[in-house]
Amino acid sequence: MSEERMRRWRLVLGGEAEPETGTTLSAQDRSVDAALAALYDAEAQRSAGLGSSAPRVARWLGDIRQYFPSTVVQVMQRDAVERLGITRMLMEPELLGAVEPDVHLVSTLLALNEVMPEETKQTARDVVGRVVAELEARLAERTRAAVTGALDRAGRTGRPRHSDIDWDRTIRANLKHFSPALGTIVPDRLVGYARRNHSIQRDIVLAIDQSGSMAESVVYASLFGAVLGSIRTLRTSLVVFDTAVVDLTDQLEDPVDVLFGTQLGGGTDINRALAYCEELVTKPAETVMVLISDLYEGGVREEMLRRARSLVESGVQLIALLALADSGTPSYDAENAAALADLGVPTFACTPDLFPDLMAAAIRHEDITTWASTNLA
Repeated sequence: MSEERMRRWRLVLGGEAEPETGTTLSAQDRSVDAALAALYDAEAQRSAGLGSSAPRVARWLGDIRQYFPSTVVQVMQRDAVERLGITRMLMEPELLGAVEPDVHLVSTLLALNEVMPEETKQTARDVVGRVVAELEARLAERTRAAVTGALDRAGRTGRPRHSDIDWDRTIRANLKHFSPALGTIVPDRLVGYARRNHSIQRDIVLAIDQSGSMAESVVYASLFGAVLGSIRTLRTSLVVFDTAVVDLTDQLEDPVDVLFGTQLGGGTDINRALAYCEELVTKPAETVMVLISDLYEGGVREEMLRRARSLVESGVQLIALLALADSGTPSYDAENAAALADLGVPTFACTPDLFPDLMAAAIRHEDITTWASTNLA
């Protein structure tokens, strides 16, 4: 076995494996080994682990950022919170400034928001703002392009006013009607838009389950809510719920405000949330309602299913997302998922990268169950 491979095994297995591997670590490798041991070695956790002092946590955060790539740093931070219960890593401003921010850290900060010291809250908002900015750079423009493109196609007409003619599509649609004698195209039909972009073309209602298991989905859904809310041709409502319902639509201009308006944890009353969302529907045939929940219902299940049936029968395009996350489908209530699917509610998990295309398909009134089977296979 190569010396490099034995070195790697020694770092993976810890100090107790040194005699078996016959490997002597360099000074830098010993620093790497100490950073790993502080988190993953049971003996180190009992003695010189991370939980006893803020300076030690700060040094450890600096060490792992020096020795490991960003993706590994994020995993180690999550493991530190879960394995060692180091809330101080997230509760003190000087430590937050050293943390590599990601969606999971945002979820943790939101969960701790109510017990976070005042002097830490602004730092926490800054950390959340950094993550939101990165996610917006990745997802916002794609979402706007996909949704506005779908709205444009949905509003296209063959008898537009002169000011509404889409000349590019009109020319392409009439290339076969080119007249050599006239040296130009004689259009057989005009392509344009029935409505100008200042009119509302669709109503979007996002209902987000803010129970603890849905933390990652809450972050992504809040961001998408803010992006959709910025599209003038949509009327977007964003509702979060546990056993109570909170309408955060008036905060959509700032996704950070939306996130800090959520309260992760607690029970779930999907029936109450659907009842509230039902009151927001004024044009059922032009409404897309997305329920983002693991479907563990703490309210009245029969009423929840009755409301879902009523929404579908009224013409609302109701979609149930079991997760809106990169990390895959969480645990969910399979019985409720099957019951909703039987009612004609497409029920599946979706990644954030596919969500813009999902919304575009819904706006075009496509069969979402077919879309999901094609794109999520």
